[in-house]
Amino acid sequence: MRMLINVPETVVADALRGMAAAHPELSVDVENRVIVRRDAPVAGQVGLVSGGGSGHEPLHGGFVGPGMLSAACPGEVFTSPVPDQMVRAAAAVDSGEGVLFIVKNYTGDVLNFDMAAELAEDEGVRLAKVLVDDDVAVTDSLFTAGRRGTGATLFVEKIAGAAAEAGAPLERVEAVARQVNDSSRSFGVALSAVTTPAKGTPTFDLPPGELELGIGIHGEPGRERRPMMTSREIADFAVDAVLEDRPPTGPVLLLVNGMGATPLLELYGFSAEVHRVLAERGVAVARTLVGNYVTSLDMAGCSVTVCQADEELLRLWDAPVRTPALRWGR
Repeated sequence: MRMLINVPETVVADALRGMAAAHPELSVDVENRVIVRRDAPVAGQVGLVSGGGSGHEPLHGGFVGPGMLSAACPGEVFTSPVPDQMVRAAAAVDSGEGVLFIVKNYTGDVLNFDMAAELAEDEGVRLAKVLVDDDVAVTDSLFTAGRRGTGATLFVEKIAGAAAEAGAPLERVEAVARQVNDSSRSFGVALSAVTTPAKGTPTFDLPPGELELGIGIHGEPGRERRPMMTSREIADFAVDAVLEDRPPTGPVLLLVNGMGATPLLELYGFSAEVHRVLAERGVAVARTLVGNYVTSLDMAGCSVTVCQADEELLRLWDAPVRTPALRWGR
């Protein structure tokens, strides 16, 4: 397998050095593996910290900046960051208004963020935590107890980040983040297996001409394997799985996400099919985001995330954001 790397052992550090060179608005601590917005801590603002295994870029480091995360902690590929990273990040972004940890529901992430919260609180940081568990494909997986955290992580980080940027107190930022997670559902599909740098070969067997419905972002198995389907058929299956779990009663935010190796040409075509299904089901789409945002290295595939959004959530979604991977407004 050909990869654009030096050696597997330095792939994360090399990427962090590259991020530091490309984004001087960020403070990137390569040794301790913490990415912080350079103006942190921001007076009067709650700090937002997230993180997880590398390999899902731009999640999470690409979402650090005004209007979104204050800091991110990258672990090794598909491996949770360690509590020391999270404690260091919390200290770096704490302005005295408190810090919110945004945690995807994977066992390692949950355990390490819980430990970090205890350590940070011992050092005088006021902490709150929100767990993201939006994936409807399976109840439990190889990496979780309960549902996996996937595409809704972007919605939580953006909307809670906007609330923090507007000066909302910690309790309100936490409540907004929980509302977004509770209002979001996701479903993913793999068209090819994922290859990690350490292994150098696909981590699971997905024969040509087949796909996996309900895949996780680490290549975990989904609901079932089927012969290859058309974009139209995949959209019907994925959207129905999301809507059956939580039928929206109002307009929604929509994320049509690529898993890392899916070209935008295909994603926009798939987005058209997703819009078709939602319209047929009577669901109004208020905003749409299309692209590779919550990825799984070189996996080809897609995911659909729907979040029912009231006027406040839409206002916070539209608020300005300036990060390496997501930016709009002034």
